[in-house]
Amino acid sequence: MAFTVFLLYLSMYLIHNAVGTLCIIKTSEDNKNNEGDIDASRLLYKVNNSNLFADTLNMTTQMQNQKDYNTHVNVESSPNIDLDDIFISVKTTRKYHETRLRLIIETWFQLAKDQVWFFTDHEDEIYQNLTNNHMVHTNCGQGHSRKSLCCKMNREFDFFLSTSKKFWCHFDDDNYVNIPTLVKVLGDYHAYHEWYLGKPSISSPIEMYMNAAIMSLEQTKKYSKEEEKRRENEKVKFWFATGGAGFCISRALAIKMMPLTSKGKFIAIGDGIRFPDDVTLGFIIEYLLKVPLTVVNPFHSHLERMDHIDTEIFRDQISFSYAHIKDDWNVVKVVNGFDTTKDPYRFYSLHCYLFPHFEMCKSLRLRR
Repeated sequence: MAFTVFLLYLSMYLIHNAVGTLCIIKTSEDNKNNEGDIDASRLLYKVNNSNLFADTLNMTTQMQNQKDYNTHVNVESSPNIDLDDIFISVKTTRKYHETRLRLIIETWFQLAKDQVWFFTDHEDEIYQNLTNNHMVHTNCGQGHSRKSLCCKMNREFDFFLSTSKKFWCHFDDDNYVNIPTLVKVLGDYHAYHEWYLGKPSISSPIEMYMNAAIMSLEQTKKYSKEEEKRRENEKVKFWFATGGAGFCISRALAIKMMPLTSKGKFIAIGDGIRFPDDVTLGFIIEYLLKVPLTVVNPFHSHLERMDHIDTEIFRDQISFSYAHIKDDWNVVKVVNGFDTTKDPYRFYSLHCYLFPHFEMCKSLRLRR
């Protein structure tokens, strides 16, 4: 058995297909020394087997009184993948357990209860019960700081490696994930090839100036002081998949990332380049490992206009999101959905549009 596993992992290293769409996102050239943390919110469109389980999980609580809503949902498999081959992580925080997390649990989580894990910064027995012990307390700091975000992402990555899943898909707690379409799309990509699947939210690549921290990560020859000085005027360019839209990474790529990313190394790199989690991931994959981002358009974040997605193509999309800034509600438009006072973010209405046989959708069925 051990020899078989060894051969499997060896094949993942040797067989890969780095095919993708090369993408490019500029930061300010004023920040030549890359000092200070970079706020991801500035990178927007201008337009509008392991002991890790024991470390991260509290397995003492049991799920109670949970209805099985999967009855009417058919998630088709492909020759390459089925739902059980996917590890889905959702990043959240204590502040959003009662709002964003509850919304997910009552909708799309019901389609993939065994595959979805929530990574948070607070022990919560209530939600541990509601998710059948799928809440992972990361022991990362609370809030939206760069270090806290990178810490959670590192925990998600390490957790994925402790499983035997073929793909890791990350989402934020303001995403709705269309599980059948996610499985269908991933069926086009082989997990034993190196795939970085996602969607950028900006129109050109990130550019930053070379520094000693980056040079030390390049895993090439050591540079003399003179060479280091000369290279300080060079620019580093790379694309990254926006974490707020979701992204997926194949197991072959994850294994290639291990020396740079596992067991806290991801946090250290984020500290070195002073970027948040999704940008740091893109830096590692695109710049250091030279695996290009493959753009998959059905991923969507709140940085896009949700009301521009036509109802007719809802079923073909992987993820949706929402945002509420002052008087602007950036939400999907769902015809004949629930009242906006009951469903301001439109996820219940979207869920019932896609999967009308859920019990919660009964009142909408009667209205139609």
